[in-house]
Amino acid sequence: MLEDMPPIGFGLWKIAPEDCEATVLEAVKAGYRHFDSAADYGNEVEVGRGIAAAIARGLVTREELWITSKLWNTFHAPEHVALACQKSLDDLGLDYLDLYMIHFPIALDFVPIEERYPPEWLHDPAADEPVMKPARVPLHETWGAMEKLVDGGQARHIGVCNYNTALIHDLMRYCRIAPAELQVESHPYLVQPKLMRLARDYGIHVTAFSPLGSLSYVEIDMAGPGDSVLAEPVVVAAADAHGKTPAQVVLRWGIQRGNAVIPKSTNPGRMRENLAVTGFSLSDAEMAAIDALDQGRRFNDPGVFCEAAFNTFHPIYD
Repeated sequence: MLEDMPPIGFGLWKIAPEDCEATVLEAVKAGYRHFDSAADYGNEVEVGRGIAAAIARGLVTREELWITSKLWNTFHAPEHVALACQKSLDDLGLDYLDLYMIHFPIALDFVPIEERYPPEWLHDPAADEPVMKPARVPLHETWGAMEKLVDGGQARHIGVCNYNTALIHDLMRYCRIAPAELQVESHPYLVQPKLMRLARDYGIHVTAFSPLGSLSYVEIDMAGPGDSVLAEPVVVAAADAHGKTPAQVVLRWGIQRGNAVIPKSTNPGRMRENLAVTGFSLSDAEMAAIDALDQGRRFNDPGVFCEAAFNTFHPIYD
């Protein structure tokens, strides 16, 4: 279990590189100590500048920060895992990561860093009909290379993102170092109680990405304005009862389930609002009412977006 991971982190997906340094610095000022990054976000250099600025100003020490990054799909081959991790470390200006995770259980053909970085999903974006190019790399080989990062000190903990229950069972049968963390999409429209229970049974902590549901996806046309869980009557009622915003109620629901949550905002006021969710508790009835909003609604689904955006049908969930 990751007892030293702050339960409320700051998500760095979809923050423009030119905004990252100032945003990270502002987030540190607001009180964030947990930052969730990834090679694929294309902003780790700028995130690193923000971290360096915060440390240089005496706002925080490196030891007080929890920094997560993720192994991209094109670096799954064992000989490329350490290369990818070192690239993230160099970009972030760090000597070690608190947590390094397999971003997706999807192995794609290697793209050299000097050729294109981040490599993203398409093997050759300039092709007449660009597609993803799967690589024949089994996940157990990737995990073995991840374990060596812990042995060498590049990562203090390792974990997985977007794994389902079957993949977790499989991983736990062969791992030498067990995954410390599972990061998956989870919000009141996607509660995933069996997955959460299984992770707990194996001693794997869970971080919920997109903890506010559709908000991260409206701007990229993967959700509509009417998909917001924040307008649900049970959420609004709980917010009124506790003198909180609907967003604070939904984030509180997430951490009260025992998960970490990683909301994102570039607005300083909203940053502080998202962080202020530890001073109250939802009742059992309020928790149950929010649980009951579950629709199995997944906004971030490779089985949908890979075909729509990358001309490749590649589901990982049934």
